[in-house]
Amino acid sequence: MTNDFDSNNFSSFVASRRSTRDFKSTPVPDEIIEEIIADGLTSPSWSNTRPFVVAIAKEDVKDRISKDFLSRFEAIKSARGEGLFAKLKAIFRRKGLPTSNWLVIKPYHKDLMPRSRRVGKEMLTHIGVERNDKKARDAFWARNYEFFGAPVELFLFTHKSLGKFATSDAALFMQNLMLSAHAKGLGTCAQGAVAIWEDAVRKEFEISKNYSLLCGICLGYPNDGKINSFNANRIPPSEIIAPVKDKSK
Repeated sequence: MTNDFDSNNFSSFVASRRSTRDFKSTPVPDEIIEEIIADGLTSPSWSNTRPFVVAIAKEDVKDRISKDFLSRFEAIKSARGEGLFAKLKAIFRRKGLPTSNWLVIKPYHKDLMPRSRRVGKEMLTHIGVERNDKKARDAFWARNYEFFGAPVELFLFTHKSLGKFATSDAALFMQNLMLSAHAKGLGTCAQGAVAIWEDAVRKEFEISKNYSLLCGICLGYPNDGKINSFNANRIPPSEIIAPVKDKSK
């Protein structure tokens, strides 16, 4: 089998992809969205089942979901640090509490926490947000629910029956899609933050109950905002390669 493409610059191309967190309002043509989804579907899949569904939110649909998300986030934000009564009110109203993926709000395991803390500290420092500036930190997090100004938000659902294999297939699809978008001059940002309120998305789309929301992906043309010049630390391969057991002991 021979390849009919030039792979010489692959490493530099994939390394040049970065998460975009500030977008132009320029619309993304429907044909471009379909092209990058088609490129995503060139990924491998468990018995070629493609156990995922994509909901494309644009214009009024996107704006309604964003408004709903922001309302729920505001309820969570106002309940934090205001005593037991405020927290109980939030619980009884269920306003803002996760309706689907609770994992998003759980702290990272100690094995993973150092990497998470590092990127959080470095990103906030890069945009000039102090650690003790709660208002600015909340405002930065709320941008998740504005989809960072992107004109398109893709919501990725996976089939419940295949569990982690559906998630694996969806992740492979996502990576191909995001690299395709990057090749076309578009920016993307994968968002676990939007997965906690699946019901807000279901209000706008016909999606089987056999699927659950995995994450969102912002899509659009990057602007020149400072956050887009942030380069997250890339760990070396040695950090994830498991050592061979020493059986001589």
